[in-house]
Amino acid sequence: MQTAEEELPYLYLTTRGRKSGRPHEIEIWFVAHEGRYYLVSEKRQYSDWVQNILQNAAVSFRVGETAYNGTGRVVSSDAEPELTADVSQLMEDKYQWSSGLIVELNPA
Repeated sequence: MQTAEEELPYLYLTTRGRKSGRPHEIEIWFVAHEGRYYLVSEKRQYSDWVQNILQNAAVSFRVGETAYNGTGRVVSSDAEPELTADVSQLMEDKYQWSSGLIVELNPA
């Protein structure tokens, strides 16, 4: 059974601009899994928000009324095939879409 937080369609992610240094917020689909949050970048590593995380892993994000500080990282499908499969299935179940690069957000 999903929690109220997991039923929400969007998460609001703030990264630090890799060039400007300013906060950059996006609204994005997400799934929760084992205490972490997962996003999928359709543009893979070419999305600005992914580039920002690759430059500086410190992020903040909001899910509903709950705000978090934490870190972001790209999930390696080669090194973590089970996690990749689990997250892809959760995205398929929730949004009927899972194509792209998976990014993990770990609340501090």
